[in-house]
Amino acid sequence: MENLADLIPKIQELVAVYGLKLIAAIAIFIIGRILARWLRGLVARMMKKADVDPMIIGFVTNLAYTGLLVFVVIAALGQLGIQTTSIIAVIGAAGLAIGLALQGSLANFAAGFLMIVFRPFKVGDFIEGAGTAGSVKDIQMFTTTLMTPDNKTIIIPNAKLSGDNIINYSSAPTRRVDLTVGVAYDADIKHVKGVLEDIVAHDPRVLKDPPHKIAVAELADNSVNFTLRMWVSSSDYWGVYFDTTEIVKLRFDEEGIGIPYPQRDVHIYDHKAA
Repeated sequence: MENLADLIPKIQELVAVYGLKLIAAIAIFIIGRILARWLRGLVARMMKKADVDPMIIGFVTNLAYTGLLVFVVIAALGQLGIQTTSIIAVIGAAGLAIGLALQGSLANFAAGFLMIVFRPFKVGDFIEGAGTAGSVKDIQMFTTTLMTPDNKTIIIPNAKLSGDNIINYSSAPTRRVDLTVGVAYDADIKHVKGVLEDIVAHDPRVLKDPPHKIAVAELADNSVNFTLRMWVSSSDYWGVYFDTTEIVKLRFDEEGIGIPYPQRDVHIYDHKAA
């Protein structure tokens, strides 16, 4: 009974000292968690008002919430008298090790984040990059998925895509169709230009502004080369390109305008006769 009587004051002293610290630590954790959730919601609302991409909103808010929660846990542990310096050092070392192990993935992640922020292209655009081309089907944090015209799916790491030149064929509402047409040297240039002008004039897909251009571009070895430059809506590009190529051949046949083949003059010398 005497031993119990001696323990009671010590227990009361421990409860008085550490009980308050435990209550304070729990209070810090609960209040800190509530504040972290509130700040996460505030950041999400501000980014939505700024019309930020939903993928970025989710990533940034979750990252901010996790960082704040880690800070709250460390503060609660410090309130209990636990040395948090070593914990912070361990977290830093673990972060460095994970960063080195996931160096390639982090590069893809950073590239994906920047592409979503700066938007060099969007879903549905036809782009060329990283040695391939196709319509953008999906943009993820680590990879971008393209769909080729022949219906192949290509998954490209974001770091490789952003580290190369990106050609976006869909960013502008209009594109210029460039065609080169070769005719024989004995063809009437004015007649050829008139036929080409008539072909362009009868295609409603060719825009009036900017105006088209038809000119003699080159006096080549076997032909006189004409250049056709026509402005069209981006969606009409390939249709105008293929249709005009076909119509030019048909009209030239009707008008008797020759499209020459490559030719060589071969001279044969008889040395015996000489």
